[in-house]
Amino acid sequence: HDTMLQSYVLEVHKPHGLSSLAERHLGRSGISYEELCGKGAHQIPFAQVDVARAAQYSCEDSDLTLDVHRTLWPRLQADDKLRAIYELEIASSETLYRIERNGVLIDAPTLARQSQELGQRIVALENEAYAIAGQPFNLSSPKQLGEIFFDKLGLPVIKKTATGARSTDEEVLEKLAEDYPLPAKILEHRGLAKLKGTYTDKLAQLADPRTGRVHTHYAQAVAVTGRLSSNDPNLQNIPIRTPEGRRVREAFVAPPGSLIASADYSQIELRIMAHLSGDEALLRAFTDGRDVHRATAAEVFSLEPEQVSSEQRRYAKVINFGLIYGMSAFGLAKNLGIETKAAAAYIDRYFQRYPGVKRYMDETRQMAKAQGYVETVFGRRLYLPEINSPNGPRRSGAERAAINAPMQGTAADLIKMSMVAVQQVLDAEQRGTKMIMQVHDELVFEVPEAEVDWLRVEIPRLMAGVAQLKVPLLAEVGVGPNWDQAH
Repeated sequence: HDTMLQSYVLEVHKPHGLSSLAERHLGRSGISYEELCGKGAHQIPFAQVDVARAAQYSCEDSDLTLDVHRTLWPRLQADDKLRAIYELEIASSETLYRIERNGVLIDAPTLARQSQELGQRIVALENEAYAIAGQPFNLSSPKQLGEIFFDKLGLPVIKKTATGARSTDEEVLEKLAEDYPLPAKILEHRGLAKLKGTYTDKLAQLADPRTGRVHTHYAQAVAVTGRLSSNDPNLQNIPIRTPEGRRVREAFVAPPGSLIASADYSQIELRIMAHLSGDEALLRAFTDGRDVHRATAAEVFSLEPEQVSSEQRRYAKVINFGLIYGMSAFGLAKNLGIETKAAAAYIDRYFQRYPGVKRYMDETRQMAKAQGYVETVFGRRLYLPEINSPNGPRRSGAERAAINAPMQGTAADLIKMSMVAVQQVLDAEQRGTKMIMQVHDELVFEVPEAEVDWLRVEIPRLMAGVAQLKVPLLAEVGVGPNWDQAH
């Protein structure tokens, strides 16, 4: 058993540390680590604590953990759905332990070359920015940016900070970059500097010096949707929208005689939306195996699917995904670069064509307000403390989360079910294939060349078979010498 995971399943929106669990459920507070070891510069290592005091602290921890378990476990036993989610979390923790232990091989020379190229590009961008500004300046100083943008170049002030200063935050830069070259250069500079600092410079340093492998840490009880978060290094945040970001994945490689395979669910959140809403047109598009964005474009623009242009399909894709995240007409307009009125008309057309989706969204909002939480298909509870907040923006944020959380949460449940099912088969058949990463809806493997044909057939079959929804689940596999080429 694991009291942190019990708490995560029962009350995802609250802290899951032992001291807060003991106070919340037992009304007891034990000796804190700070009381034992001190804090800040005066903190001593645990090894230097007096043995009798260390023993008291350790025994108290065990005692509190057992008492918390005795309080939480009966609550899970009393609810079949929550108990099943908890059992899934326990099984996932055992699989994650294996994935973390396996780690992934990193190609240090590739990263070093990328770092050098990024460094050259960053210096070039600085010089281009100085040329536009007519003087050198510190690209990361908000004060100097403000002076150059607004005083020297006369760019429009978009918004002000709480202290009344003219803001140059990310949002302001993106807005200004639509019309002016300097903010665009600064955004590009920031993106590349972050990529270099976080990944190309750091990854090789984080690798085990003996094996050259990086072992990330998956936090299982952090994200309120049930998704995993990854840190040291964070493998889920490598940007894939830019060519430079995608190239970082070239450094994730397989040893000689093996390849990297990536298996991910196709359009998983849209499939879950079709299942949850029961919308006939959406269900039909997936059941017939059609391109769902093309099908949506055909509905919204009143065309035959074969008449849909690539631009119309792109619009439909933004609408499909935007509505899943509770995007407003204003948000959609900004995303597509069109008038708010036109975006509102698209949304209206969408809801006329997919009335089940509209009904699902309305009912989910009402249910969230009434009970304070929403559920995934499998019964994971996602609490929304701000759903009845008197504060407008907070309340609408919670309403958007109420619509999206069941989809993100169900996707998280499915990928965990897949990890567990796949690991069981790898063990049972004593395969040489290793699961080495989990990133959002994707599982990544290191696969011996002799097992590639087996993996291409078996992994998608296992992933598609972990649950029966109203639409078929589809998993796709790519194989290559590195993670980038496995896509």
